[in-house]
Amino acid sequence: MTPANCPRCGGRLARDNDSGRCTPCQAAERDRLSAPPEVPTSFWAHEPVRRALAERHLGRVIRAYRHHPYHGRAALPQAVVAGWLGITQAQLSRVENGPPMVHLDRLVHWAQLLHIPPSALWFALPGSHTQAVDGTIEPARGAPEEGATTSRRQFHALAALAGLEASGCIDLLMPRSAVPSSIGMEQVRHAATLVEEFRRADAHVGADALCDLAIHVHNQLSAWAAKASYSRSVGDALQSALADLAIQAAWLAIDANRRTEARPYLHEAIARARIADDSRVEVRALACMSLLFRQDRPSEAVHCAEAALRASAGWATPRLRTLLHLRSAYAHATLQDSLSFEHEMTRARRSFDSGDHEDDLPFISFVTHQEVTGIQGLSYLALGRASRAAACFRSITAVPGGRFRRNKVYYTVQLARAARLQGDFVGTAQAGLKALPDIGPVRSGRVSALLAGVRSSLEGAPTSLPQVREFADAYDGTFA
Repeated sequence: MTPANCPRCGGRLARDNDSGRCTPCQAAERDRLSAPPEVPTSFWAHEPVRRALAERHLGRVIRAYRHHPYHGRAALPQAVVAGWLGITQAQLSRVENGPPMVHLDRLVHWAQLLHIPPSALWFALPGSHTQAVDGTIEPARGAPEEGATTSRRQFHALAALAGLEASGCIDLLMPRSAVPSSIGMEQVRHAATLVEEFRRADAHVGADALCDLAIHVHNQLSAWAAKASYSRSVGDALQSALADLAIQAAWLAIDANRRTEARPYLHEAIARARIADDSRVEVRALACMSLLFRQDRPSEAVHCAEAALRASAGWATPRLRTLLHLRSAYAHATLQDSLSFEHEMTRARRSFDSGDHEDDLPFISFVTHQEVTGIQGLSYLALGRASRAAACFRSITAVPGGRFRRNKVYYTVQLARAARLQGDFVGTAQAGLKALPDIGPVRSGRVSALLAGVRSSLEGAPTSLPQVREFADAYDGTFA
């Protein structure tokens, strides 16, 4: 009997090899439990995978992926793939066997994790290209790619959709051949104005609507600045403005639940801030990086907050110190370091009690009493103290109105999570129902993903509870 071939490399298998893989391929993939492997292009031509892609059902794509001969005779366990995706085995089972997923942020994230070619997908990945019906290649939906022709009309349309004024900034966003070869302080002021425009627009239309536009604007200005000439004084101001714009793009990526796209912009911002010797911009970048790392890499989040405190020593206002101590407190809680968490929370509240200051930077306007209480609640959640976390979130959601609607919705969803951890199905559903009407208006992929997790967590709740049925029906009807 002729021995079979290894489906990964095509090599001949020994007669006593019952694993379905040759020894070198088994050794090459011993780390497959930690991350998806790089697969060849032919992997996606396998008929079950092609059929699942044609059905536009990512759950079935994942199931076909797990059973692909490339992985050997035994399919990849659901628990392994669920670990890659950041969900439980039970959740993956529902994804594979339930209705098609409709949340674009999760579709994009999982497609990128599994290295699915953009041309095989029915939705566009950020910065990718899609195959047109006639066989030509077109840019993915969203903002124009760097180097593409961007007319005044196109940018005006994008800016109008995002709620940006864009006055005085159009010339900065024209194709590189149309802009001046030198940069003066007037153009730098226009670039700085764009940062303020994005900050204001974020409060009105949300990160989901702004993220691609901010990335496009940043890339366009950076490409122009790399080739233009300018004086030393203009150069320092330009570096600070571009660093600020990179931080704004990173924040929008975080809030749009596109976290993997944020880190390069923050590294760039820190480098530009150091070139310009602008400690204020560097501190803002470090604070944002601490936010980015606080769940997945809490030790680095602590280091970023501490570095920001050192860099701002001598000029930091009480509100800024409050924010940096809050960043550190949450990261310590994620590390299960209760003592350090309590210490940092005490320092945060002490700084907050010192009040506002005329030198407060614009980006810390959200640091209010509710935000301090909210971070304390998130820290209690990380420490497994769900009841104390729920009390914090409940005090925030009980306050009517407020300037920061997205934060209030965010903490309302966190209240639902805390209630679920307590086994309070009714409280979970009630908080979810309270948050649901504002999910669309705030346009935050981060908040939407959290609420989707709340909906999934109620799959095993008693169906006799009317509140649970009401929330499930309302949620499914909203996102159908």
